Amino acid sequence: MFPHPLFLVDSPLAVVPVFVNAGAALLPALFAGLASALALLFKPAELVRMCRKKPQVPLILVAGGVLIFFIIRWLAAPGAAVGTAGRGAGAEAGRSGTDWSTVAIEILRQEERARLEGGTPPPAAASNSGPAEQPSDRALVYRVDSQRSGYQGGPSPTGLSLLWEFRQDDAMVLSSPLVSGKFVYGATAILDPPGTYGSVFCLDAASGRKVWETQLKSSSPKVDFKGFFSSPALTADGKDLIIGQGLHVDGEAELVCLEAASGRVKWLLATPLHIESSPAVEGDIVVAGAGAIEVGPDHKPQGDPYGRGHPGYVFGARISDGKELWRVPVIDPESSPAIHEGLAFIGSGLNGGGIVAIRIAAGLRDNDRLVWKTDTPFPATGSVTLDGDLVLVGCGNGDFVFAAPNPQGTVMALDRVTGKVRWSVAMPDAVLGTIAVRDGVAICPVRNGEVVALNLKANGKELWRQRISERSPALAGPAFTGTHVYATTADGYLSVLDATTGKVIERVYINHESKPGELGLTFSSPLVSGGRVFVGSETGGLRCYAGSR
Repeated sequence: MFPHPLFLVDSPLAVVPVFVNAGAALLPALFAGLASALALLFKPAELVRMCRKKPQVPLILVAGGVLIFFIIRWLAAPGAAVGTAGRGAGAEAGRSGTDWSTVAIEILRQEERARLEGGTPPPAAASNSGPAEQPSDRALVYRVDSQRSGYQGGPSPTGLSLLWEFRQDDAMVLSSPLVSGKFVYGATAILDPPGTYGSVFCLDAASGRKVWETQLKSSSPKVDFKGFFSSPALTADGKDLIIGQGLHVDGEAELVCLEAASGRVKWLLATPLHIESSPAVEGDIVVAGAGAIEVGPDHKPQGDPYGRGHPGYVFGARISDGKELWRVPVIDPESSPAIHEGLAFIGSGLNGGGIVAIRIAAGLRDNDRLVWKTDTPFPATGSVTLDGDLVLVGCGNGDFVFAAPNPQGTVMALDRVTGKVRWSVAMPDAVLGTIAVRDGVAICPVRNGEVVALNLKANGKELWRQRISERSPALAGPAFTGTHVYATTADGYLSVLDATTGKVIERVYINHESKPGELGLTFSSPLVSGGRVFVGSETGGLRCYAGSR
């Protein structure tokens, strides 16, 4: 386990203990002077003669006494023991008083923010105005677009150090962040059995300052959001932020549309199930999957409001008013869909196993929506990735919590028009995280802790294979910049790999240092934008890292 890079910076932190030690070293001399002055009090004639000869002595004695009084109080204060300061800016000091190491680390972060922005450190109190609209020719969806690279341009940073974190007690960030202009959007999940709770938030991308946070889906009556596993999507005009609600145990959740500038809830579209699927957007239509709730040893779907098992379905809605336009029965569509030219491609998970292509336009008969369906050898719970005329999907016989007794997995490439299997590559375990693509190369996270690079131009020929953890699975989609790969493992480590060779360059712990993740629920996929890495974790909240090279 490597320490956080900021903890390796010794010189700035040394200023505080040096200052404390210097004050302590002066005490003997000050006490000696005070003792001499007290001795004169018992010799009044000599004291009067001294005051006439040196009138400044009384002033010096009074000032020295006051100084010693305050030094003793300061050294006796609980916060003076700076040698036992907490780790990191968000760590709890565990005592009252000033935590000087925390102050020093925050100064370093302020300086790094200023360096990256080319200006002065941000003020302590920033404007509360909401984000400006970010018009674009296309929507921003999970992992940026349908290639799922998790890369939005700019430098590919290495030598990572923590720039800021947005963290709340007991709140996990399971989904992937979305960056638009100067702002980053994300969501939280809190496990509070038998229910879950969560919020959606917007931060200033440079400083991590909270712009807004929405926790209630209804203010009258007051009703909290359920937890979020789904990742947000932003419409092309930058006005609407759309995200699915609910974790796997939740029923009666909603697709949520928020005003991107303020976080105000615009509409809710109810489902008897949950929406772990990250929505896809094309024009005024959003598509997502409502996944089944499987319980018991037989893993049969449960939990619809009428006491019957509900296997799940894919649905489309109009963004402008939140009206459901259509739904197509698909078994357990936990997968995040990808849209291309009016067709949505999404996977079928537990008890299903397949990929379907669905027409998304309004006004069609339900029987005319399904274009093709291709079976997969295992449940296809991972997000669909598109690259040219290929539909890429990973599948396997494990899930996000439990490994299969005899683990197996596959990466499949299908023809986008016909659904025919072009090629498939066997994997040693399930591929549950999103496959990231750039320049004809696919980066695949494998549940056994490996990352595998495949050549899409050579029928999936393996380019390299690298294990990033011996004991923890790789469950999240990696970010792929072309030169580097950023991949996480469920125990809370972010690894940076050379994209050509697969060599691990560095590893960074992204859970909170004072509260390590114990559940193995780091599922958030990293996002690289403008030379920074944004990533969530089980206990570290949403973090932003900058590179030193």
